Amino acid sequence: MRQELECIRKMVGQVLRVQRDPAALGSDPDALLACYLKLTENAVATELADDIVSRVRGSLSTDDLSDGEVVRDRVLEELASLMPVTGHSAPPSRAEAGKPTTIALVGPTGVGKTTTVAKLAATYKLRHGRRVGLITADTYRIAAVEQLRTYAEIIGIPLKTAMTPLEMGASRASLSECDVILIDTAGRSPRDSGRLDELREGLRQARPDETHLVVSSTSCPRAAAEIAEGFGSLGPDRIIYTKLDEAVGMGVLLSTARKLDLKVSYLTNGQEVPDHIAAAEPSRLAKLVLDGPEPFGGRLAS
Repeated sequence: MRQELECIRKMVGQVLRVQRDPAALGSDPDALLACYLKLTENAVATELADDIVSRVRGSLSTDDLSDGEVVRDRVLEELASLMPVTGHSAPPSRAEAGKPTTIALVGPTGVGKTTTVAKLAATYKLRHGRRVGLITADTYRIAAVEQLRTYAEIIGIPLKTAMTPLEMGASRASLSECDVILIDTAGRSPRDSGRLDELREGLRQARPDETHLVVSSTSCPRAAAEIAEGFGSLGPDRIIYTKLDEAVGMGVLLSTARKLDLKVSYLTNGQEVPDHIAAAEPSRLAKLVLDGPEPFGGRLAS
């Protein structure tokens, strides 16, 4: 709560500073000011908002700067360029040498990893006909295994439980006939180096082809920075943003992707399996950061 209040206090101070001196945004600041205020209200860091506005101001003529629609489109282009996506033109299939494509999800507690794993599993199996296997290493959270087992039974796919990092390799080998293996790891605090080391060893045993860092879009900038620092040491290669329907500001989408220099893979919004998940698109990300959250029940790209 203290972190959230501090984030709000800083954001209000930044907005008031710009309101007192709007001329800092250019000779005709109205359109740029409106976009700048939107960015800061959506928890985009001041230095990033300043940089975006500066780029837009330098790329447009005086006439264009007075056109709100032109300025908005240019701001969206800048935002989109700052958040690359992985792109998912087709669902994963067996990797090279005939082995399953293994996908691991990592992140702190409470960000929605288990539900996201279920959404991905249901999409790959029911919509694309892939043979999917699940591994859960989340044996710490009460009823976590039972939750995923329920999903697995409904979808009709096998589930293995890895109690220790050493069991991860055996669980993966037992699912060798699958096209895709999804791994739900236990949530960890980004400050708990011991637990992160244990998670690192589990990933080493699993040898995933993809490691997605799951970040809740409800995180304040300070918490998101800690998540990026703590889990960045595990070597994730992409990001999933969850809980867009619960977020107040979307600055976290921009800050964590830039801090870790990772592409965004998926967005989730709501609890429905498998509907409330969508492959990340630059234009959608840009609009979320500028305009704030909007409801959607998107599906993965076919």
